[in-house]
Amino acid sequence: MNDASQTPRAQAKPITLGFLIFPGFPMACLTSAIEPLRAANEISGEQAFRWQILAEGTGPIASSAGVSFAPDLRLSEATELDHVFFVASPDGSFDDPAKANAALQRHLRRGGKVGAFSGGIFPLARSGVMAKQPMSVHWCYEAAFQAEFPQIEILQTVMSDEGSCQTASGAAAVFDLMLNHIEARLGAAITTETACWFQHPFVRGASVPQKLPALGNAVSNDMLPAKVAQAIEIFAQNIETPIQISVVAEALHMSSRSLERSFKRATGQSPLKYYRQMRMKEARQLVLYGQESVTSIGYMVGYSSPAAFQRHYRETFGISPHKERQAKTSLRVIDDSVLPSM
Repeated sequence: MNDASQTPRAQAKPITLGFLIFPGFPMACLTSAIEPLRAANEISGEQAFRWQILAEGTGPIASSAGVSFAPDLRLSEATELDHVFFVASPDGSFDDPAKANAALQRHLRRGGKVGAFSGGIFPLARSGVMAKQPMSVHWCYEAAFQAEFPQIEILQTVMSDEGSCQTASGAAAVFDLMLNHIEARLGAAITTETACWFQHPFVRGASVPQKLPALGNAVSNDMLPAKVAQAIEIFAQNIETPIQISVVAEALHMSSRSLERSFKRATGQSPLKYYRQMRMKEARQLVLYGQESVTSIGYMVGYSSPAAFQRHYRETFGISPHKERQAKTSLRVIDDSVLPSM
């Protein structure tokens, strides 16, 4: 340990975090929260942080990786927490929403904070306790989240810390959020040492934007040529009402042919094919995580013909949107049936 971590300090009351898990929760998010806190305690030589696994019931809960975790407490029994973070898939929901919301409201009245990791934003938003708070939403959930919660502002940053609500878009962002908690409680030196323990490259703040993959290419959007990235941004703004490639080229002060060449060099695809893939990716988010009908989803991604939408969906993913949704629903039913009752 370095000298800074050995400096004597007056020990304050530990910060206690509750991680509220739901069936199918992302295990990486849970471990990315706990491990840096554990390391910070060890480095600092004090129990600066405590944590508890919460659930609505008492039985073991299987994660997305199939590993089950036994909760320490029911949500209704948790009375001395500083933070409660929802850790869930987008399908997460309470069996008894009234009782769960009452527990969350008691927590907030005591001055506690509420947040969510990854898909946990969905059950958090459904609870209504953070209805007016902006949330950091992982890019793969953005379309479904916006469709279900149009009143909530979506932040495209890796994390958010707005008022009483803290959200992290994915497992790496959860690690960064915990490093921010460590710095606030123990200082920069211990935070840096904690990050170095895990060979974490740098500590990101709430203003850092998410990385988005360039479709069909081994780079992220921010690595693309400026004109291509700008065209993709225009495409993203025109999913529901498709825009002509010639209009995009004109907006970028390029010829359609120059835009075509630039796209093929950067992505290996024509701008039209890339644009269609973007629309299909958004459609798939809505099929897997949304609640709209397949016909409605087609309209939402710019198709006036349900037949054309379903044909392009099959061509892109090798399965119809109806069958993919049915397969996901069937899998969820099977998973729920083998879980112990809560």
